Amino acid sequence: MSILLSPANIGGLSLKNRVALAPMCMLEVPREDGVATPFHFAHYGARAIANVGLIILEATAVEPDGRIHKFDLGIWNDEQADQLQQLVEQLHYLGSKVGIQLAHAGRKAKHAQRPIAPSPIAFNEQFDTPHEMTLTDIHTVQQQFVDAARRAQQAGFDMVELHAAHGYLINQFLSPLTNRRQDDYGNSLHNRYRFLQEIITRTKQVFHGPIWVRLSLSAFAEGQNSLEDWQQIAQWLEADGVQCIDVSAGGVIDVLPDIPVHEGYQVPFATALKQVVDIDIATVGLLDNPTLCESILANRQADLILQGRALLRNTNWLADAATALNDTEYRLFNAAYVRGQEK
Repeated sequence: MSILLSPANIGGLSLKNRVALAPMCMLEVPREDGVATPFHFAHYGARAIANVGLIILEATAVEPDGRIHKFDLGIWNDEQADQLQQLVEQLHYLGSKVGIQLAHAGRKAKHAQRPIAPSPIAFNEQFDTPHEMTLTDIHTVQQQFVDAARRAQQAGFDMVELHAAHGYLINQFLSPLTNRRQDDYGNSLHNRYRFLQEIITRTKQVFHGPIWVRLSLSAFAEGQNSLEDWQQIAQWLEADGVQCIDVSAGGVIDVLPDIPVHEGYQVPFATALKQVVDIDIATVGLLDNPTLCESILANRQADLILQGRALLRNTNWLADAATALNDTEYRLFNAAYVRGQEK
């Protein structure tokens, strides 16, 4: 059997394969209340029927002004959590493990009444200049993450992922490009890490499953954290009990990648972290080719493959991967779906 489609223990979870649905904002909450809709049950349910081992729900805001977009999911109140619990139960019934990405957009919140950030630097001309967070603001948002994690626990999620990538609030604290503070939450690398570290410490008190973190390992700009800085952060995350790091890149400032964008172009970032930590590392980004995914796993460049747009284009990506890899042991959801693969 292929490595990609074999069962594995990844990031504290027992998964039926090494394919996860990457968290992707669907912008399908037309009532703007953050509550999951029938779309989310259909969208995520289809990927569970397609045998995706782990489904990570899209960036889910910990407070209204933390939404990336006003049509995003939220988990800042119990009504939202109750609906998410029903979604989790459905996905568990269909055989997938389920995670949720807890997020705050910070200065990149498009519709925030009061955008906030570690420093008052706008993302670009289309965004308002954020308010520099006071210590009270910092502690309030940290509590919002903790409250969201508590609701995730009650809703039955198998893991939570703290969104510290793509230029959103936690990433804004980590990056020297967006964090110009001179207090305990800025200046040195360790101080810039403090905001995330304190969230992790408190989240562990209310969420009893694995905690993952998503990082952006490059801002594609001068003055960013070095690769060695990110390796140090990865070691701190491991020491603080994080069980998997989901590695991406970009989004911190308004620039395009300054490296060639090709199949697997972000994999070297993941591999760089695997060299310095013992916890699992997930990789993402233009990984449509199953043979490439198998090679990444076989060569221990990463431990888990996150599929985003590939699973949007082709719900049956795993079945097609089994064919491409000549994996005769892979089993579809049920006999009816087997008929659909017959020629």
